[in-house]
Amino acid sequence: MLTIGVEEEYLLLDPATGVPVARAAQVCRAAGLQSAMEQDEVQRELLQAQLEVATPVCRELEEVGGHLLRMRHALGRAASEDGCLLAACAGAPFSDRLPVPVTDTLRYRTMHGDAPRLTDEQLITGMHVHLGIPDRATGVLLLNGLRPWLPLLVALAANSPLSQGTDTGFASWRTVVFGRWPVSGPPPVFDGADDYDRRTRALVECGLIRDVGQIYWHIRLSEHFPTVEVRAMDVQLRPDEAVMLAGTVRALAARLLGDAAAGRPAPWARPEAEALAAAVWYGARHGCSGELFDPLHGRPCAPGDAVAALLEFTGPAVGADERHITPVLERILREGNGAARQLRELRDGGRGGLIRMIADQTTGV
Repeated sequence: MLTIGVEEEYLLLDPATGVPVARAAQVCRAAGLQSAMEQDEVQRELLQAQLEVATPVCRELEEVGGHLLRMRHALGRAASEDGCLLAACAGAPFSDRLPVPVTDTLRYRTMHGDAPRLTDEQLITGMHVHLGIPDRATGVLLLNGLRPWLPLLVALAANSPLSQGTDTGFASWRTVVFGRWPVSGPPPVFDGADDYDRRTRALVECGLIRDVGQIYWHIRLSEHFPTVEVRAMDVQLRPDEAVMLAGTVRALAARLLGDAAAGRPAPWARPEAEALAAAVWYGARHGCSGELFDPLHGRPCAPGDAVAALLEFTGPAVGADERHITPVLERILREGNGAARQLRELRDGGRGGLIRMIADQTTGV
């Protein structure tokens, strides 16, 4: 069983207007005083309206869900005490004309100096799934094998349809915004760990990026932990949706490792880089409201068929995690993902209704 860890990023919103507020330092301090939060579990992010948490290394999805609920509740209380709301929407639905200041660290000040407009527009939040690996060679095997599933993961996880109070036309606007950094989107195929290390070092050595921390591919090898990190997904409104995605990623990885150990070839043609990038864009554009890309057949198909193909492929590897995956996927097919629910609530309940829904679902109400 692959070990697993999840990082989630959140926004802090004004409860009346829903615009981001620069209160991360204050909420961090308030969270540190709560017994439910362990030391250093919450971290500052690029902008002063963003926070990030990380679960410990987990073996069971129940652990992942328990930690996310615990941290969301504690941070939600800390935000409320400071007069703001914790929001697991992957893009700020509303914003002021003035940008949110960057967090005052050398790294973040440097990023703002390099790309001020792009940094100001990073009012987006994602979730990252870390899978424990025995070595970097295994990590590259998973990176190459998970690539074809990125469009489907992006579509299922889409939760950022709004920006500056308007429908962007994208279910995951975060995917588009983040894709403007120089090394982002789907990673290329690598010929082993040495090839990965050589090519990533070259980006730094030739001065195109400042360090390997600016490699923002949807999947990358962690430079700090023995993990492969899947970064393609928007942060999820509901904690159980985050658990479902984490379990799906782990089941895909387990199936890939089992196939490799048995000498079974991948049941799909390796997608060309341009086709994969277009499919990710398509998933970010439509989310679950249109067809979903099925890598087993290399084309978009009806959402139910794409999910059925995913469940069939992961079935031999999913084990007890199935109870955290299938019911949530079925609910998303019925009720829509976070993007669809945000747009529906804005239409039916207006701005106030959307703000309440985001706050309630973030903390599991």
